[in-house]
Amino acid sequence: MIEPGSKAPDFSLPRDGGGEVALSDLAGQTVVLYFYPKDDTSGCTKEAIAFTELMPEFDAAGAAVLGVSKDSVKKHDKFRDKYELKVALLSDDESDVCERYGVWAEKSMYGKTYMGIERSTFLIDGEGTVREVWRKVKVPGHAEKVLEAVKAL
Repeated sequence: MIEPGSKAPDFSLPRDGGGEVALSDLAGQTVVLYFYPKDDTSGCTKEAIAFTELMPEFDAAGAAVLGVSKDSVKKHDKFRDKYELKVALLSDDESDVCERYGVWAEKSMYGKTYMGIERSTFLIDGEGTVREVWRKVKVPGHAEKVLEAVKAL
C-alpha cells in the first residue's frame, strides 16, 4: 500500500494525443496522479473538468496533472475533445500501474462485486516521494483540495 513518504512507483504509459508519459521523465516536478474509473461518466467527467479548470493554477505551481484509467488512448482522445480537457490522460489498459498504486480494488454495485479502479489521487514531489494520498475520492471540491496541497509543498 502506497502511503505518504513512500517512493512513487515509476511507470510509462501511452497518453491521449499520442506518445508516452513516464514518471521518471517528470523528475524535479510536482505530479498530481489521479486514477478514475471510466471516461465520459458523470463523476469522472466532473473530476476531469475540475482539474482542467484549475490547470492555470497547477501550471503556475509547477505541477503536472495526469489522469489514469483503463480506457484506450482512442477513448481518451474522444473524452478530451468532447470536454476540451487540459489534463494528460494516460491509458493503463493492463491495470499494471493501477495495481502498483493499490487502486485496482474490489467494488460493489447493486449487490454485485467486481474489480475496478477506486478513485484515488497521489501527490508526488519533485524527488519522487508521495506526499499526500486521497482514496475513495468524492469529486466535489477534490481538485481544489489537491491544489491547496500542491501550493503547500
